[in-house]
Order: sequence, then structure tokens, then C-alpha cells
Amino acid sequence: MPELRDSIAQHYHERTKYSPETINAKSKALDWAAQPLSYKEYRIGMPFDLKPYLQLPDDPWIDGSERWWERLSKFLCCSYGLTGMIPTQGEPHYLRAAPSAGGLYPAELYLVSRGTPELPAGLYNYQAQTHSLMHFWESDVWTALQAGCFWHPTLEKTQMALVVSAVFQRSAWRYQDRAYRRICLDTGHLLGNIELAGNMTDFRPHLIGGFADEAMDQMMYFDPDCEGTLAVIPIADQSQVEGNLSRYQTVLPSPKQTDYSRRIADGDLLNYLHDSTQIRFSDSKVNWQLPTVSEPPADKYNFPFALQVPMHVLPIDLQMADDGLEITMMKRRSTRAFSGLELTLTELKLLLDFTYHPEHYIDQGLDRSPDYFAADLVQT
Repeated sequence: MPELRDSIAQHYHERTKYSPETINAKSKALDWAAQPLSYKEYRIGMPFDLKPYLQLPDDPWIDGSERWWERLSKFLCCSYGLTGMIPTQGEPHYLRAAPSAGGLYPAELYLVSRGTPELPAGLYNYQAQTHSLMHFWESDVWTALQAGCFWHPTLEKTQMALVVSAVFQRSAWRYQDRAYRRICLDTGHLLGNIELAGNMTDFRPHLIGGFADEAMDQMMYFDPDCEGTLAVIPIADQSQVEGNLSRYQTVLPSPKQTDYSRRIADGDLLNYLHDSTQIRFSDSKVNWQLPTVSEPPADKYNFPFALQVPMHVLPIDLQMADDGLEITMMKRRSTRAFSGLELTLTELKLLLDFTYHPEHYIDQGLDRSPDYFAADLVQT
């Protein structure tokens, strides 16, 4: 009987799991002189400064184009903008709206424009340190984007999309092969920010996790050994009637890879995993399905044989009218300064309600059914 082999993903998880053996075996002193920059620099390109639009006056004479720029500026700032600075002996260390393991910020955020009166067609990099968009490629790439995403229906009706990538070495410098775990965690935080920031600015993110990796990396001009696409997010402008789009499935499965060497060297495992789990380009038509909506269980927290605990709670007051959510996103910090105090039942109720019942926040302007890559993976 042939041996049943673990997939490369299972092999990766086993070798990088959080156990005393793996952590102690992989620990090493950090080379601070070799730490990569946490942002990209471009020698050529046209910058679009977003800072003047951060706080436009409440003036009815301001035209629609400037209001659009104000929305985009706020959207990007709340998603991945700078929110703080820590002085160091060298360059200051900047903090961003999305938390990051070790403050390393391996994720990069790009914007792809189909060509609008405000944003000419091409590729843009979000420059958080200057809060600007760098237009580094001026040709129309929208058809290539559609092909790379297997003609996802949302791209037919949107004019811009975000692309989230990972610059692997930013995190691997500290966490080595285990960095892929941290990179995916960081990307999830960023996607959550994009969802909330979109709610505040009338932009609706539509997630795409099923795309041809090599095609996307080539379109974005990435060096695949250094950087890879992790998510594509078409952005619908819900201030326009045509911006209210249907939801579609967000992911496609990549083939299960079991043909690999058990002797992949330390330091090579991260890139090997990323390469092995890519989706290959194909001309075959993908039948993108509308997501099925299943009714949530009447009570998902209690079991018939256990103590019954009422879990109903009123939603958190996000103070949207006073920019409460935006202020919180700008001021929050990822920290290990735990107090050691117990989590109250009320706090737990609020956390679970916000996580599993977005429909309870419709009255505060949040999406009742945001996109998920795999909703079953966030079930308790």
C-alpha cells in the first residue's frame, strides 16, 4: 500500500509550528544592519499627493472630484497609513494603521486603475511614508488583471482594484521560514482594515483569492523570489448606482502538492511553500458562483448538555457620526502590555457579536455581508 504523504502545506506547518523544540532550534541573533526597509522606493514615477485631501472643509462648493479624492485619501490612510513614530538611533520606526508582527510590515499595497478622470490607467504603489500614490506604470493593464483573475465578474464592472503583496524578506529577516505564518496574519489584518475603511468611505471591497500567481506577479513586475501577490480586491464605488454589485465566490483551490523533498533546507522552505501552492494560469473558463447564504443556527454558543448562557448583546456604539471608528483605527496599537485582567462575559459577547453578526451593524453603516475567503475557518 503506498505511503500517504502530507501535503507541502502540512509539512510546512509541522516544521514551523510553535513548540519549544522548533522555536529554540531556529532562534538566532538578529543582524540589524541587514534589516530590509519596510516600504518601497521608486526612482521614476509620477506621485499623486493624498495629504491635501485628508481634511477638506465642509464646503458645499467643493466639487465632486475633490470629494472623491478625499474619500480615497481617507480609505488608504485608514487601511495602511502611518499612525505613529518610534524614535530610534537611526531612521525613525513608523507604525501603520494595520498591526504587524514585529512591526515589520511585509505587506505592500498597490492600486490598479482601469483609467478614470481622476486616476489615469496603470499601476500605483501606496507610499505610506508620504501618503501618496506613485504611478510607476502608465499603460493599461486591466485586461491582464482580468485574465490573471480568470475573468472574475466583479472586474467587469469596477474601475480600480487593490493588490496586496508580500515582500518576504521583511518578515523572514526576523522569523525565518516561520515568517509565512506572520505574513498571512498581517495580510488578514490589512484586509480587515480595508473592509472597515471602505464602509466609512463608500468603497466596497470585493475579495479575490483565486488568481494565477505567476500572471499577477508578472503584471505587477514583481521579482517572484522576493515578492508575491496574496490578494486582489476590486473596489466598487457605492456612491454610484452601478457600484452596488452582486457578491461572488472569492477563492479557487490550488492543487494539493505531495511531491516534494523532505530535505528542503532551512531558509528555503518559505519560498518553496509559496511556489508549490500557486494556482497556475489556464485558459479554461471558471464558473464563478454566487455565494450560498446559509441560515445561522438559532444558538451557536450553547449545547443542549451544557450550562445555558444567554449571549445576546446590543451592538458596540462605533460613534460613526463623530468619526469614532476612524479615530480608534488611527490610535490603536498592537502591544504585548497585557494587564492580566480577566475578560468579562460582556466583552466576550461584544467580540463574538461583532465577529459573527455583521448584520447587527447595518444601522451604523457597516456591510451586512462582507466578503470572506473561507467563512468556515473563522467559526468557533
